[in-house]
Amino acid sequence: MYNRRVKIFVIFSLLLLAVCLLRLAQMQLLTASTVQSEIAELKRQRGQSQQLQTIRGRILDRNGIELALDEARFWVQINYELSSFLDERLRKALLAGAAARRDSDVAVAKVDEEIREKLEDLQLIIEKCAQFKAVEPSVIWHEIEKINDYVWNRRMFQAWRKNFPNSKVFENYDSIISIPISEAIADFKRKQPDPDKRDELASKMDILEMHENWPLLELKTDDDVFAAQLEFMDTEGVAILPKGHRFYPYGSAAAQTIGWVGLATQKQDTELFENDKLLSYLDGEVCGREDGVEYVCEAILRGKRGELSHDIDGQLTGRTETKFGDDVKLTLDIELQKRIENYLTNYNHDPNCGPGMSAVVIEVGTGDILALVSLPLFDLNSARYDYDNLIKDPNKTLINRAINKRYPPGSVVKPLILIAGLETGNITPEKVIGCPPEAAPPAWPNCWIFRRYPGVGHDNQWENNARNAIKGSCNIYFSHLADDIEPVVLQQWLYKFGYGHDVLSMPAYVALAAPNGQARNFDQLGGLISSGWNPQGKATDPAGKIMSFDDIPPLRQSDNRWFGIGQGNLRVTPLQVANAMAALAREGVFKRPRLLEESRNSEGTDLGVSLGTLAVVYDGMSAVVSEAGGTAYNQFEPYLGTLVAEDVKVFGKTGSTERPEHAWFGGFASDSTARKIAIAIVVEGGQHGSRDAVPLACDIIQFCIEAGYIGKSILAAE
Repeated sequence: MYNRRVKIFVIFSLLLLAVCLLRLAQMQLLTASTVQSEIAELKRQRGQSQQLQTIRGRILDRNGIELALDEARFWVQINYELSSFLDERLRKALLAGAAARRDSDVAVAKVDEEIREKLEDLQLIIEKCAQFKAVEPSVIWHEIEKINDYVWNRRMFQAWRKNFPNSKVFENYDSIISIPISEAIADFKRKQPDPDKRDELASKMDILEMHENWPLLELKTDDDVFAAQLEFMDTEGVAILPKGHRFYPYGSAAAQTIGWVGLATQKQDTELFENDKLLSYLDGEVCGREDGVEYVCEAILRGKRGELSHDIDGQLTGRTETKFGDDVKLTLDIELQKRIENYLTNYNHDPNCGPGMSAVVIEVGTGDILALVSLPLFDLNSARYDYDNLIKDPNKTLINRAINKRYPPGSVVKPLILIAGLETGNITPEKVIGCPPEAAPPAWPNCWIFRRYPGVGHDNQWENNARNAIKGSCNIYFSHLADDIEPVVLQQWLYKFGYGHDVLSMPAYVALAAPNGQARNFDQLGGLISSGWNPQGKATDPAGKIMSFDDIPPLRQSDNRWFGIGQGNLRVTPLQVANAMAALAREGVFKRPRLLEESRNSEGTDLGVSLGTLAVVYDGMSAVVSEAGGTAYNQFEPYLGTLVAEDVKVFGKTGSTERPEHAWFGGFASDSTARKIAIAIVVEGGQHGSRDAVPLACDIIQFCIEAGYIGKSILAAE
C-alpha cells in the first residue's frame, strides 16, 4: 500500500515536472510564441525612446550661396543628475526615502551631506556662468530651474501614466505622445490630491531626460569656449558640448525676406505638425518666425527627428533615422542684394529723406526677383534676442517694405494710364492735351512744372502729346486722360498689370509640403485701386483679400483724375511697380514674380497691349532718361556714354508724391541680346523723384551690368 502511494507520488511529480519543462522549453525555444510576444511587448511598453535632434534645411541664393544654415555652437551644459539638487521637490523626496530606511539617522545624515555638497557645487557653477554671460547669478539660477521643471513634469507624466493607466484621458487621444502634459498632470492632481504623494511617485520615475546634458549657457567666442573648458575641466556634471544653432552668414542682408527662427511656442507653430510624433516641436525647438522664408517654408525646412527605442533591459528595439530638412533655393542674388543695401545705407541722402526705402530688381525674362531690398536693416543672427527692441522701433524695421508697405505711386503709374487711354481709344498718340503756364481749375491737380516754376507749363517746351507727356511727366495731361476713361476700365488695366492684389505667390510644392492644408505665403499688401476714405482722410482697405477683379470695390469718377497722377486713394508696393515694369518690358506679358526657384517658368499672360501702344510708351520712357527735358535726363546724362558702351538702353519713369512725400523711380533696362532687368525704387520722405531716387537707379543699374545680368560686362562675357 505504502509502495503504491510512493509510486503514484513519483509518477505525479514526474508528470508535473514534465509539464513545467515543456512549458519552459516553449517559453525559451519558441521565440514566436504568444508568451514571448507578450513579454517582448511588455518590455517595449515599459521601455523608453530617445528622440534625436532635428537638422533644419538650408536657405540658398540663386547661385547656391548659403543664407541660412544650422551649425554647431558650444554651450556649457549641465546634467540633470546635478541640476536636480536645486529642485526642492527632489530634495524632499531624497530625504523622505532616507528617513524610511532602517538606519534612518545615518541615511538622512548622508543624504543631507550630499545635498549640501551638490548645492555648493551648483552655487560655484552658477557664479562662473554668470561671469561668462555678465549677468546676475539669479539669471543662471532661473535657467537651471527651467531645466528642472521641464524634466520633473515629464517624471510626473510617467508617474500618472503608470499609476492611473485606466484614466479616461487616454480615451481622448490616439496615442500617449499626443496627450498634453498639462492635462495629464491636472488629472494626476484630481486622482491623487496629496502633493507629497505625487512628488514621491514622480521621484521614483527613471526617464531618459534624467541622464542627459542640458544647455545652460551659450559660449559666443572661441576664447569663451577655451576658457570654459579650462574652468569646468574637473567639474562633474558639467560639459562643454556643441548644440545646433541657426546661423545667417550674411547677417543683415535680405533680413526681412529670409526671416529668422525662434522658439516654437505660438499656436500656429504647435498646430502645424501636432499629429506627427517626430515632426511636432519639443520644448526648446525652433521654427520660422513670421514673415520671411524661414516661416513660409517651414514645412520644407523642418527636419524630422530620429528616434532610438529601448526595452526595459536597455536593449535597442528600434531605430528611426534622422531626416534632414530640405533646402530652399531663392532667386535672389545675395551679392547684388548686399551691394544695393550697403549702397543705399551709406548714400548721402537729402536730409528730408527718412531711413525707410526699398529697391526691387527683377530679371524680366524669368520673373526672378534678383534683389528685394527693405531698409532699415537688422541682423538676423541677433533678431531673436533683440525682438522686443525691434518691434518697438519707430522706423518699423521688421516690415518688408518691398511687399508689405503700400505707397501712392506718383508718376510711375503714368505709363499704365497711357496704355489704358490708347487701348480704349480715349486718346491717340498725336493728340495734344495742353499744359498752359497757369493754375489748374479748382479740384484738379496742378502740373509739377508750374508748382516748381511759376509761369511755366509744358506748352512752353513742346507739343504736349503722348510721348512728350511721359517724357515731362505732365500732370495736366494724365489727370485729364484718366478722367476720360471709365473708372472700371481704368481699374481693369491697373489690375491686369498687378495692382490691387497680391502678386507674389508660392510654388505648388510649398503648399503641398504643408500638412492639413496649412499652406503659408508671405504677408503682403495688395494695394488699393478703388475709392474710399475714412474720417481721418486715410485710404481704407477693401474687405478681405482680393482673389479676382470682381472683389475690387468701385472707383468714383471724381477720383480718376487723381489716379491719373498716382495720387488719391491709389496705393501700390515697390514689388508691384517693378513687376508692372517687367510686364511692360515683356511687351505686355504679365508674369507673377518668383522668389523661390521652381522647376519651370510661367509662360505669362498676354495683356493684349498693341505694339503701336507699346512703341509710344517705350518712346516716352526712353526720352525720360536720354533726352533733354526728360525728368531723369540730368541725372542719367553722365552715365549715357557708359550705357551705350555697355550696349544698355534704359526706359524709365520718375515719380514724386505729396501727403505723404515719397520719391520714386521705376523702369527697365535692356541690351541687344534681349536681356532685361526691371527696377523700382522708393525713398520715403524724398521730395523729388529726379533728385532723390534717380541717382540711386543709375548706380543700381550699373551694379546689374557689373553682375552680368545685362550689357557687355566681363561677367556677362564669361
